[in-house]
Amino acid sequence: MDVVHRRCAGIDISKRDAKVAIRAAGGGRAGTRTTVTTWSSMSAQVLALRDHLLAEQVTCVVMEATSDYWKPFYYVLEDGPWELLLVNARHAHNMPGRKTDVSDAAWLAQLGAHGLVRGSFVPPEPIRALRDLTRTRTSLVRQRAQQVQRLEKLLEDSGIKLSAVACDIVGVSGRAMLEALVAGERDPQILAAMAKRRLKNKTEDLVQALAGRFSEHHAFLVRTHLDLLDHLSEAIDQISSHIEEAMAPFRAARDLIVTIPGVSVLLADVIIAETGADMTRFPSPGHLASWAGTCPGANESAGKVKSTRTRPGNPYLKGALGVAAMAAARSKDTYLAAKHRRVRTRRGPQRATVALEHAILLALWHMLTNHTPYRDPGGDYYLHRNPERAKDRALNQLRALGYDVTLTTQGLTNPRAT
Repeated sequence: MDVVHRRCAGIDISKRDAKVAIRAAGGGRAGTRTTVTTWSSMSAQVLALRDHLLAEQVTCVVMEATSDYWKPFYYVLEDGPWELLLVNARHAHNMPGRKTDVSDAAWLAQLGAHGLVRGSFVPPEPIRALRDLTRTRTSLVRQRAQQVQRLEKLLEDSGIKLSAVACDIVGVSGRAMLEALVAGERDPQILAAMAKRRLKNKTEDLVQALAGRFSEHHAFLVRTHLDLLDHLSEAIDQISSHIEEAMAPFRAARDLIVTIPGVSVLLADVIIAETGADMTRFPSPGHLASWAGTCPGANESAGKVKSTRTRPGNPYLKGALGVAAMAAARSKDTYLAAKHRRVRTRRGPQRATVALEHAILLALWHMLTNHTPYRDPGGDYYLHRNPERAKDRALNQLRALGYDVTLTTQGLTNPRAT
């Protein structure tokens, strides 16, 4: 097997240290030499490791993506004169029976020397900072939703059925009623009178829902949950303002992405943070969809397809795409909604959602590559693409219901449709 890098380093990283194997290829199998050393994960030792690799004239460094422990090493080594590869652990399995840190480091060095591994996508510093912000906001939004759920369970325990009448128990009306309950108000009539806007039409239902066993114990816990909600909302607002500042170089890309049906500004922020908004890293739209985990898997042996399950992709990106796909499926007279209905009929709602995620990514790649906004083909795209097929399908459905159908075109009877 050809040697691509004659001096290659493999790094197996743990929380406390890293095993570094440097493979120096000689004139044959006997001339190849591999030395393994141990380096601490502290910053001073990582800097010393960089100097060591420079002294050894290493041209390729391969490290395994282990949790977040690879980051201190990668960020120090990324500006070195070598090719730095962060590889997926699933793509660099060692041989069975040889699972030690030392053998893993030597195996990574051997794979890198022969060019048998591919590096994972690691975005540049501005995108990494944006990722930290959007992922933190996603986590805080999730925590806020959990607090609302805990608050609803607490109200159920007290016999207050506010969630059975109001869609949002922490909205303007719900928040006013909860604050009054905490302050000591127990009269359902007075509490129901605090309803605003459309909730005023449900006053009678609110009176019944607000009559319960709300005690001082419940008031203390409700106050605690409301304070936590306020704290989380304030933190989300602060992070959103930082995201707006970090998004300044990518606002043109965001303005293009939000033209896709179902993609909001918040979702566009996540998509840009996770993909990097630089489509030159992906040779084709298929590469982007495959990297994101929205393509069918390829697992075939002896002419038989064993599985077509999608690979596990970036959870933050897939979560944003899932929300966008469900919103696009509910849009009116759009290509994405028609595609969802078409796939859902044959393959079910879950596969239809993945198909929409795939279609959104394909459109995204073309839009960011050509710098053009989204142009929707329309909800009748499939009808105009193959009108004969659409007509035959409709005729077959009517005949299955027992109807004898005759079609006329421009005043003439079509004998094939009788």
